[in-house]
Amino acid sequence: MTDAAPLRLALCQMNPVVGDLGGNEARIIAGLDAAQEAGAELVVFPELAVSGYPPEDLLFKEHFLRDCEDALRRVAAHVAGGLVALVGAPERAEDVYNSLAVLAGGEVLAHFRKNHLPNYGVFDEHRYFRPGAGGAVLDLGDVRVGLTVCEDLWVSGPPASNEALAGATLLVNASASPYHAGKGLEREAMLAQRARDNVAAVAFCAQVGGQDELVFDGHSVVIDHTGRVVARAAQFAEDLLLADVDVEDPRADRLRDARLRHETGAAPEVPVLASLPRAGAAGSAASRPPAPATVAPLLDPSAEIYAALVLGVRDYAEKNGFAHAVLGLSGGIDSALVALLAADALGPERVSVAVMPSPYSSGETQGDARALAATLGLSCLDLDIAPAMSAYDGMLATSFAGREDDITEENLQARIRGNLLMALSNKFGWLVLTTGNKSEMSVGYSTLYGDSAGGFAVLKDVFKTRVYELVRHREAVATGPLVPPGILSRAPSAELRPDQRDEESLPPYAVLDPILALYVEEEMGRDAIVARGFDAADVERVVRLVDRAEYKRRQQPPGIRISTRAFGRDRRMPITNRYGG
Repeated sequence: MTDAAPLRLALCQMNPVVGDLGGNEARIIAGLDAAQEAGAELVVFPELAVSGYPPEDLLFKEHFLRDCEDALRRVAAHVAGGLVALVGAPERAEDVYNSLAVLAGGEVLAHFRKNHLPNYGVFDEHRYFRPGAGGAVLDLGDVRVGLTVCEDLWVSGPPASNEALAGATLLVNASASPYHAGKGLEREAMLAQRARDNVAAVAFCAQVGGQDELVFDGHSVVIDHTGRVVARAAQFAEDLLLADVDVEDPRADRLRDARLRHETGAAPEVPVLASLPRAGAAGSAASRPPAPATVAPLLDPSAEIYAALVLGVRDYAEKNGFAHAVLGLSGGIDSALVALLAADALGPERVSVAVMPSPYSSGETQGDARALAATLGLSCLDLDIAPAMSAYDGMLATSFAGREDDITEENLQARIRGNLLMALSNKFGWLVLTTGNKSEMSVGYSTLYGDSAGGFAVLKDVFKTRVYELVRHREAVATGPLVPPGILSRAPSAELRPDQRDEESLPPYAVLDPILALYVEEEMGRDAIVARGFDAADVERVVRLVDRAEYKRRQQPPGIRISTRAFGRDRRMPITNRYGG
């Protein structure tokens, strides 16, 4: 066997749109052109790049699958000049497979079928796909490349281990890996371990962008066989990552690794999907200038979450055809954060806010709301709801005769505001961004058809304490003051009655949020939470509130997932349920 020059690899980290086959085809072809221009020999695209991920029940439509096949063939026609491309696409054979297509010489040469289909959390792949039957490799001259799709490399062992035992010194992984806080570093550590375990370089090509509730963070990476990161793409942005992968060092190190020598005899046969020459002469590959060693820096935790929320808002609006967004700006911390995110995601000229005071709204909160809108350059609408409140009081006076005012009148205020925002949406085609956070949604501290009315729940997976952290982060990176100090220092209040405070109805958020994290995200029972040192009465109260609010959460708009246990796709509890905690 002759020494092989480093393999010039390109990872095309792209932002597809589910179902936009023509648009995705154009993005892939643009990536092919950029990879060819950079001198790449092998270019990899994300999982299901042709269809977008997750296509969900589109996969039940035969005509959709045929259209995906046609788009893949058109993409293949652009693969020329010795370049080899690996492109994720659904494959319709005797069943439907989540496949990685091998394209070269203008043709679709073969498909690798994803083995491990995740069916936990946000994943539902057993509903749509049949699993592949094992690993497969691709030979490019003297370089053997093992193929995997997302979960195939998350699971230790086959198919990746069998591919390595069959001689693969580079393991390629095409992925659509949904984001949660800290996911990038967790994933990078896992991939480094797979590289060390298999004594093979790992190239992970990720999807980026927002898709309904999901955000994909990108963070494509190339890791050498020792677990060292040699190239890393940007987070939350499209990118073309280039790397020259050393395929000789793994071979040399394997001679000294007794584990692999022992296991090789027992390894099953791994099919070679295609044997292709390397692009250009071996001598020219050895003598070309090295690819730029790009290792993008990682964002800190608050910056990472903020970027995920910005991307989620931008892509939900853009991909669903909304040119403008609107939200109610109260002068509180939650609506302030949504305004910041919307302005950063869409640009201030595409965001309007409505200040909707009632007789219980303080002058300070109204002033802070208007000041924030002015600082951000947002169009501000003043809509006094007092006349509408009086009209409702008059209409309901006979029906409510003899009864004291209570939460009913408070909720009417929220519903008036919701009606006004939806009227603006109907008249102008604006997307209504709701401003409730995960703490409130967990315990039902919201009004159906009121503050929960809208098209997209930006903070649906963001606890109240984190809302403060994110506003402080955005303030810290600004070139000047953004948020009026009162918004950060004022005690949280819905301002639906005189001197109202959230902590009259809820435990303090510093107590509430840790309990919610354990009960909602960690699935711990009340006794286990109390054993962590929390007051039993507080735990009992929070558990009861969470369980009673399930019917409200079913009626909330979709929102951005940033945790491992978001309401909706992750956490699915029955509404009718008598199991107490």
